[in-house]
Order: sequence, then C-alpha cells, then structure tokens
Amino acid sequence: MVHSDVEPSFADPLPPVVVELGRIFTAGGYELSLVGGPVRDLFLGRVSPDLDFTSDADPDQIIAVIRRWADAYWEIGRDFGTIGMRRGEHMIEVTTYRAEAYDPDSRKPKVVFGTSLQDDLYRRDFTINAMALKLPSLVLVDPFGGREDLRKGVLRTPGSPSSSFSDDPLRMMRAARFVSQLKVTVAPEVGAAMNSMAERINIISAERVRDELVKLICGVNPRAGVDILVESGLADHVLPEVPALRLETDEHHRHKDVYQHSLQVLDQACALETDNDGVVPAPDFVLRFAALMHDVGKPATRRFESDGAVSFLHHDVVGSKLVKKRMRELRFNNDSIKAVARLVELHMRFYGYGDSSWTDSAVRRYVNDAGNLLERLHRLTRADVTTRNRRKAERLAFAYDDLESRVTALAEQEELAAIRPDLDGARIMELLKVRPGPIVGRAYKFLLEERMENGPQEAADAERKLLEWWQEQPESRDED
Repeated sequence: MVHSDVEPSFADPLPPVVVELGRIFTAGGYELSLVGGPVRDLFLGRVSPDLDFTSDADPDQIIAVIRRWADAYWEIGRDFGTIGMRRGEHMIEVTTYRAEAYDPDSRKPKVVFGTSLQDDLYRRDFTINAMALKLPSLVLVDPFGGREDLRKGVLRTPGSPSSSFSDDPLRMMRAARFVSQLKVTVAPEVGAAMNSMAERINIISAERVRDELVKLICGVNPRAGVDILVESGLADHVLPEVPALRLETDEHHRHKDVYQHSLQVLDQACALETDNDGVVPAPDFVLRFAALMHDVGKPATRRFESDGAVSFLHHDVVGSKLVKKRMRELRFNNDSIKAVARLVELHMRFYGYGDSSWTDSAVRRYVNDAGNLLERLHRLTRADVTTRNRRKAERLAFAYDDLESRVTALAEQEELAAIRPDLDGARIMELLKVRPGPIVGRAYKFLLEERMENGPQEAADAERKLLEWWQEQPESRDED
C-alpha cells in the first residue's frame, strides 16, 4: 500500500470534526479514513460538502462509537454497512470496509463487509476516488495512483475496467459525469470497456441513471460529457434521441450537423446563465436539457424537398412529445418534464419576428405562453443561433433585442407575467346570471382572448363585450 504524508495545507481546509471523529474511532480501537470524493476535492483546492468515511468497524460498532458523540444518527443504510449521523452543521456517513458486485441480471448489489482499507479502495469506481486520508494522522493512502491520474486529468479504474463496470454498470455513467464535472478524459481502456459493455446499463434503475444524467448536464463541461455518452454507446440506451441527431448529411451538405449544432446550443445556453443573484442562476438543468433536446424532433420530421432543400416541419411539436416520453421513462418529476417540453415546443416561436411585424397581441401571447419560463426561453432562443453567417447572426440578435425591448415596454404598462381577463369568475356569473359550470369557463376564455388581443380594458368595456358575446350564445336564447 502506498502511503505519503499529506501536505500540511490539507489540514487547514478540513473542518475540525474530521480529525475529532478520527480520534474517537482510534480511542475505540478502530480505523477511520476520510475517503473518495472529499479527498479528491482537497487536491482540487476545495472542501466537499459531503463527508464520507470508511472504517473496519461494523455498523453495530460504529453506532457504539458515535452514539454519544453525534447529535443524531440513523441506520437507513445499515444493510450496505453505512451509518449516517449529524454533528452540528455537518452531515456524515461512515461505511464499513466492503466489496460489492452485481449479479448479471440484478439491479441490487451484493454487499460483503471487509477488513482491509486497500481492498475497500480497490472496489471503488476510479483511481481519483480511490484515495483516503487516514485519521487522525492525515496520512494519504493512494495505492492506485489516483493523485497522479488527477494531475494528468485522466479517468482510470483501480482494477480492470470491465470488472469494475460489471460490478456496477452505473460507473460508466459516472465516467461521463466526471468528464463533465472535472474536465477529465477517459483512459483508452476505460473508453473501450464502456463501448463494449454499454448495454449493461439497462440493469440499472431509471432513477439512478437520471441522477447521474442531471449531474452531468449541470457540470462545467456538459458538452464533453454528452459526447462520451454518445461515443460509448451509452446514450443509445439511456438517451437515444441524442445520438439519433447524427443525421446523414445529404450529398450537397445543405443542412448542418444537427448533433453538433445541439451541442453548440448547449454550450451557448450555459454561457447565458446568470450568477446566483440573476434570473437564471447557473447551473440550470431545465435550460441546459432543453438546449440539448430542442431539435430531437428533427429525425422524425426530416423531408427532402423537390428543390433539394431539407425541411423539418413541426419538429418543435414532435420534439416536445419525445422529450416528455423520455423524461417520464427516466422518472423525472412532472414539473421538470413540463418545463423542458414546453421550452422545446416554444423554441421556434420567435423565428419570423424579424421578417414580419408582430402585433402587441402576438407579444402578449409569446409572454403568456412562456409563463415563468420566459427568461429561459429568451436564453434558449438566443443560444439556438449557431450560424457562421455573421450578418444573419447579427440580424437575428437585433430582432430578438427588439422583441425583448417590446416585452419590457409592455410589461411596464401591463402585468404581462400574469395576464388575466378583466373580469373574474364571480362577476361573469353575476352578469350572465349563471351558476358555476362550462359556460363560465367559455366566458372566461373569451375575455382572456380579448385581453390578449386588445390589452387591459376598463371594466365597463369588458362587461359590454361579455354581454355582446353572451347574446350570440345558444344558451342565452334558451333563457329568453
């Protein structure tokens, strides 16, 4: 086992609770090490919010050591050798040395407790996560060269990649995620194993795949992470709509590479996010995922016209449906599904604004249809411009600047963010002398259309128009 004294500066960023817990375990006769991501992050100059420890103590022994020290503890992960606890503001997990493997057709690992720190590190996903700090001495344990791999920016596995990915196929998704998060590359043998074993990802639960995908999309370089998913073949199983974007280019190359275009839109959408005080704080999964998926309807709608042009009529609507289906299969929550699908559906709405004059009514509908997604839609629409034609790009940017100015100007005059009819349901029923029911809904819809078309009106004008509309309805004549 390779040991080295940890740099003195390493002790400075670590919260005192780390060394304190190490002393308690040592006093109890057990080993304790800070392990995995928190150790890796120290080399990256940051302190991980998660504190993960490993020990030769079994779950019962862990509880006996920390029972009086921890403010609270829980045993949810006992079957996996993990005891969670809280000490002050710190959330801590201590896990017994272990080795785990998947049955070929099972989603659940078989857990075997171990007695060796090196064996525990050997079972971990990548060498950069297979380092430990022995406590309380703060001695670095790095048996597989994780520190050097981190310096080189390369992902390797402690053992053979095929064995590692067979044990837990989700590690292939984690590899793509680390490419995005840490700006590393996969070693050739790791990439080869991912390619040959990609189908194994199908035994992993949709929820676990989803969580890795979200982390990848929210990384500092999601484009690179997505590229690894596609190149390895993993995307064919977890996100098949994305590799399908690699359409064969027609012989005259009259349309752009949709896959590379989508990656560029993803890049540009990330660049348009704001800081934490802005309207779209980075990283914003909804915006980024919509940017990646905005054109997934194109393969199904591609048509070659008689003049040689290529069209993708209604790809926005088709793409929205595909996004909903994929996100449901990945077990995303309904709010996220609706938001991403809506952005995909609306991403083409702006085009044509610069070629024809939009009425105030059209601007109101644009804002109303976007709802609370408007700021994201602004960014998605701008990010979708990837043309190399500088004059065309400038014309589109100018047109969208103009649209945003009109949105701002109208917003100062009207409550665009929450457009409602000028009369509420109670007043509608009072004027029409009807009870709650479908008639009220139709009247409400009529008044909303009036509001969209003509802007806010005085109550008297709205009442007059409602009564005129009512006279044209069959129900009003039935009452005469």
